[in-house]
Amino acid sequence: MTTFLYSAGAAVAAFMALEAYLAVAATDPTYPSVVLAAVAAAGQMTGKLLWYWAGAGTTRLPWLRRKLDSPKVEAAMTRWRDRTDGRPVYTGAVLLASAFAGIPPFMVMSVVAGVLRVRMWLFLSTGLVGRFVRFWIVLEAADFAWFLF
Repeated sequence: MTTFLYSAGAAVAAFMALEAYLAVAATDPTYPSVVLAAVAAAGQMTGKLLWYWAGAGTTRLPWLRRKLDSPKVEAAMTRWRDRTDGRPVYTGAVLLASAFAGIPPFMVMSVVAGVLRVRMWLFLSTGLVGRFVRFWIVLEAADFAWFLF
Protein backbone atom coordinates (compact mmCIF):
# COMPACT_ATOMS: atom_id res chain seq x y z
CA MET A 1 0.00 0.00 0.00
CA THR A 2 2.87 2.36 0.83
CA THR A 3 4.47 1.77 -2.57
CA PHE A 4 1.18 2.48 -4.36
CA LEU A 5 0.60 5.72 -2.44
CA TYR A 6 4.18 6.92 -2.82
CA SER A 7 4.08 6.14 -6.54
CA ALA A 8 0.83 8.04 -7.00
CA GLY A 9 2.26 10.99 -5.09
CA ALA A 10 5.46 10.92 -7.14
CA ALA A 11 3.37 11.00 -10.31
CA VAL A 12 1.85 14.28 -9.22
CA ALA A 13 4.86 15.84 -7.48
CA ALA A 14 8.00 15.55 -9.60
CA PHE A 15 10.34 16.20 -6.66
CA MET A 16 9.51 12.82 -5.09
CA ALA A 17 12.24 10.41 -6.21
CA LEU A 18 10.33 7.21 -6.96
CA GLU A 19 13.32 5.33 -8.37
CA ALA A 20 15.28 6.00 -5.16
CA TYR A 21 12.32 4.77 -3.11
CA LEU A 22 12.16 1.61 -5.23
CA ALA A 23 15.91 1.02 -4.83
CA VAL A 24 15.44 0.98 -1.08
CA ALA A 25 12.27 -1.13 -1.38
CA ALA A 26 14.29 -3.71 -3.32
CA THR A 27 16.13 -4.55 -0.08
CA ASP A 28 12.93 -5.89 1.50
CA PRO A 29 12.48 -9.53 0.48
CA THR A 30 8.77 -9.52 1.41
CA TYR A 31 7.57 -8.81 -2.13
CA PRO A 32 9.20 -9.91 -5.38
CA SER A 33 10.38 -7.12 -7.66
CA VAL A 34 7.73 -7.93 -10.27
CA VAL A 35 4.98 -7.28 -7.70
CA LEU A 36 6.58 -4.03 -6.53
CA ALA A 37 6.99 -2.90 -10.15
CA ALA A 38 3.33 -3.63 -10.89
CA VAL A 39 2.13 -1.79 -7.78
CA ALA A 40 4.41 1.18 -8.51
CA ALA A 41 3.21 1.32 -12.13
CA ALA A 42 -0.43 1.24 -11.02
CA GLY A 43 0.23 4.02 -8.52
CA GLN A 44 2.01 6.09 -11.14
CA MET A 45 -0.81 5.79 -13.64
CA THR A 46 -3.34 6.71 -10.95
CA GLY A 47 -1.39 9.90 -10.32
CA LYS A 48 -0.77 10.58 -14.03
CA LEU A 49 -4.53 10.48 -14.60
CA LEU A 50 -4.73 13.77 -12.71
CA TRP A 51 -2.36 15.35 -15.25
CA TYR A 52 -4.29 13.76 -18.11
CA TRP A 53 -7.58 15.15 -16.79
CA ALA A 54 -5.96 18.54 -16.21
CA GLY A 55 -4.86 18.60 -19.83
CA ALA A 56 -8.31 17.53 -20.99
CA GLY A 57 -9.77 20.45 -19.06
CA THR A 58 -11.85 18.39 -16.67
CA THR A 59 -9.72 19.69 -13.82
CA ARG A 60 -9.45 23.46 -13.92
CA LEU A 61 -5.96 24.53 -12.90
CA PRO A 62 -5.59 28.25 -13.59
CA TRP A 63 -1.80 28.21 -13.93
CA LEU A 64 -1.97 25.29 -16.37
CA ARG A 65 -4.68 27.03 -18.42
CA ARG A 66 -2.46 30.15 -18.63
CA LYS A 67 0.47 28.04 -19.85
CA LEU A 68 -1.63 26.17 -22.40
CA ASP A 69 -3.08 29.41 -23.75
CA SER A 70 0.30 30.90 -24.70
CA PRO A 71 1.03 31.15 -28.46
CA LYS A 72 4.22 29.07 -28.14
CA VAL A 73 2.41 26.20 -26.40
CA GLU A 74 -0.52 26.44 -28.80
CA ALA A 75 1.91 26.06 -31.73
CA ALA A 76 3.51 23.04 -30.06
CA MET A 77 0.08 21.49 -29.44
CA THR A 78 -0.84 22.02 -33.07
CA ARG A 79 2.34 20.18 -34.12
CA TRP A 80 1.56 17.29 -31.74
CA ARG A 81 -2.05 17.19 -32.94
CA ASP A 82 -0.88 17.03 -36.58
CA ARG A 83 1.52 14.19 -35.76
CA THR A 84 -0.89 12.09 -33.74
CA ASP A 85 -4.31 12.72 -35.25
CA GLY A 86 -5.62 9.42 -36.63
CA ARG A 87 -2.36 7.62 -35.85
CA PRO A 88 -2.94 5.54 -32.70
CA VAL A 89 0.13 3.35 -33.28
CA TYR A 90 2.41 6.40 -33.46
CA THR A 91 0.68 7.96 -30.46
CA GLY A 92 1.02 4.74 -28.47
CA ALA A 93 4.70 4.42 -29.40
CA VAL A 94 5.43 7.97 -28.23
CA LEU A 95 3.54 7.42 -24.98
CA LEU A 96 5.26 4.07 -24.40
CA ALA A 97 8.70 5.58 -25.00
CA SER A 98 7.91 8.47 -22.70
CA ALA A 99 6.59 6.17 -19.96
CA PHE A 100 9.64 3.92 -20.20
CA ALA A 101 12.51 6.31 -20.85
CA GLY A 102 11.08 9.63 -19.75
CA ILE A 103 11.85 11.25 -23.11
CA PRO A 104 9.82 13.38 -23.56
CA PRO A 105 9.00 13.68 -19.84
CA PHE A 106 6.00 11.52 -19.03
CA MET A 107 4.43 14.18 -16.80
CA VAL A 108 4.37 16.56 -19.77
CA MET A 109 3.12 13.83 -22.10
CA SER A 110 0.31 13.08 -19.67
CA VAL A 111 -0.95 16.65 -20.01
CA VAL A 112 -0.42 16.58 -23.79
CA ALA A 113 -2.38 13.32 -24.03
CA GLY A 114 -5.26 14.97 -22.21
CA VAL A 115 -5.17 18.08 -24.37
CA LEU A 116 -5.09 15.97 -27.54
CA ARG A 117 -7.92 13.81 -26.21
CA VAL A 118 -5.90 10.61 -26.63
CA ARG A 119 -8.17 7.69 -25.79
CA MET A 120 -7.85 6.93 -22.11
CA TRP A 121 -7.35 3.19 -22.68
CA LEU A 122 -4.37 3.96 -24.96
CA PHE A 123 -2.88 6.39 -22.44
CA LEU A 124 -3.37 4.00 -19.51
CA SER A 125 -2.22 0.82 -21.25
CA THR A 126 0.95 2.27 -22.78
CA GLY A 127 1.76 4.16 -19.60
CA LEU A 128 1.23 1.10 -17.43
CA VAL A 129 3.44 -1.12 -19.60
CA GLY A 130 6.19 1.49 -19.93
CA ARG A 131 6.24 2.33 -16.24
CA PHE A 132 6.10 -1.35 -15.24
CA VAL A 133 9.14 -2.25 -17.37
CA ARG A 134 11.05 0.81 -16.18
CA PHE A 135 10.39 0.08 -12.52
CA TRP A 136 11.10 -3.64 -12.88
CA ILE A 137 14.50 -2.82 -14.37
CA VAL A 138 15.20 -0.35 -11.54
CA LEU A 139 14.22 -2.92 -8.91
CA GLU A 140 16.26 -5.71 -10.49
CA ALA A 141 19.29 -3.45 -10.87
CA ALA A 142 18.97 -2.25 -7.28
CA ASP A 143 18.57 -5.82 -6.03
CA PHE A 144 21.69 -6.83 -7.94
CA ALA A 145 23.61 -3.80 -6.64
CA TRP A 146 22.68 -4.60 -3.03
CA PHE A 147 23.85 -8.18 -3.65
CA LEU A 148 27.30 -6.90 -4.62
CA PHE A 149 27.82 -5.03 -1.34
